[in-house]
Amino acid sequence: MGNTIFRKIVVIAALVTAAAATYVITTSSSDRESAAEEPFSPAAMTAPAFLSPGDKIAILTPSYATDSVKIDKAVELIRGWGYEPVLGPNVGKRFAKAYAGTVEERLSDIRWALEDPEIKAIICQRGGYGALHFIGELMPWEFARNPKWIVGYSDITTLLSLAACGGVMSVHGVMGNDIASAEGADTSCIMLRDLLAGNIPSYSVPDHPANIRGRCTGKLVGGNICTFAPLAGTSSDFTAEDGIVLFIEEIEESYHNIDRQLNILLKHGLLERVNGVILGDFSGCRNDLDYPSVEALIASYFEGRGIPVCCGFPAGHGGVNWPLIMGAEVSLRVGRDGAQIEFNL
Repeated sequence: MGNTIFRKIVVIAALVTAAAATYVITTSSSDRESAAEEPFSPAAMTAPAFLSPGDKIAILTPSYATDSVKIDKAVELIRGWGYEPVLGPNVGKRFAKAYAGTVEERLSDIRWALEDPEIKAIICQRGGYGALHFIGELMPWEFARNPKWIVGYSDITTLLSLAACGGVMSVHGVMGNDIASAEGADTSCIMLRDLLAGNIPSYSVPDHPANIRGRCTGKLVGGNICTFAPLAGTSSDFTAEDGIVLFIEEIEESYHNIDRQLNILLKHGLLERVNGVILGDFSGCRNDLDYPSVEALIASYFEGRGIPVCCGFPAGHGGVNWPLIMGAEVSLRVGRDGAQIEFNL
């Protein structure tokens, strides 16, 4: 994959404060029907080619609709990064008040972008809800025919899961609406821009009271837990492989519902397959259980099992969303001085 030529850089974003924590980063048809019957099997992961100036990036709306002003702004800013943004044919449509078109229209746009070899990356405009509609319709192998970076979070976790099951790495990171709101200039946007160009990050995160110390390596998968927990047991379940490092974030859910989603995964054998856990942002989550934090709730399931847990990673819905390369092998170390995360591409 030519990974030995990847550049490693340092982003001097010395201190970013979020939720009373400080983060420091050092960056270094019939075919479909038959495929649906195939069980999940681990595949060697492919890193799509990084982008060169002038490459095409598709802007898609796979979930909820958004206003055209934000779409136009994202297009302008991504063009300013040196790429050629192209809109999916159905971007701008609306169905049933909230969706960005019918299931068929949104699915058509995804396939259009996946199948066009000139499109080198896909940035989703926003999340919301709706990507679950694609399970059983969109197959993991469709992501492998022309591997390209898919970027998003929240509801887009479903697409990241499909890509991982197809053996293709993706990016959990900011979307078009975020790029538009930040004028493409905050740390999260700049890091995404640099990652797409081939700059591989490494991270240091300060200590957290709910951390569990230890070391591990494994394939990084995860995202929004209320989005990926319902995939448990399906052919699109990226937690079904042994030796994973699981990333979890959530927004505006009660502690008991997060506990419910985690237990769905645990009942499907997660504890036997997970090597480590990284917990991101839990914006606006309601504490209706007797735990000091949602991190403490989740970490309690991994205590005494030799599974390190890193809490407080700045990614998710909290306004700071640093990119994670999903499907990549990572090294996680959680110690007295905090945690370090390295991507082994």
